[in-house]
Amino acid sequence: MSPTIQEQSDQILTASAQRLPAEVVQTFARDRTARQAKGRPTDAVAIGQVLGDFTLPDATGREVSLTELVADGLAVLVFYRGGWCPYCNLALRQYQSELVPQLARNPATLAAISPQKPDESLTTVERHQLQFAVLSDAGARVARQLGIAFEQDEDVLEAQRALGVDIRQGNADGSPELPMPTVLIVDSDQKVQFADVHVDYTSRTEVSAILAALERLR
Repeated sequence: MSPTIQEQSDQILTASAQRLPAEVVQTFARDRTARQAKGRPTDAVAIGQVLGDFTLPDATGREVSLTELVADGLAVLVFYRGGWCPYCNLALRQYQSELVPQLARNPATLAAISPQKPDESLTTVERHQLQFAVLSDAGARVARQLGIAFEQDEDVLEAQRALGVDIRQGNADGSPELPMPTVLIVDSDQKVQFADVHVDYTSRTEVSAILAALERLR
């Protein structure tokens, strides 16, 4: 049995604490603790909410709408921070290897959404050989409408730059805004049937939870 996303995330966190500069580790830890203390935003997307339609470019620049994603039934929407985030990459790889093969038995369209530029999304698709749509949400506009967007604090941005990561350069509109890691399952009426919002950036929705929700909704 393969390790869960959380087990692998914990391994990344432990390794990072040993490998990264101490001041960077401390900055990330303070930020993580502060966000955990704030908890889930009160206006974050929830089960029963009907989403307005949106259209976003995929990794090749093709425009993809929510209407198109739910045309055949359920859509699984994965909001992630970007290809620079090791926890995001871990989750996307796990969804490709363990979730995608199950979607024939539990019919749904899978799409991942981040604020990255389309060419950055293309890099993510190619690196991990993803077989699902990867969409660019410039300025985290859709994420903001869903109440799951936030701006990175300047000390966190500085710590990331010290590691060679400048999210402003990778994001489609040059902003530091990101989505909280979130998985939604939306039905053909664009109503949310499953919502899992994570304030901790090292935490992700497990494949087993998504499959259980799809089975229940089938």
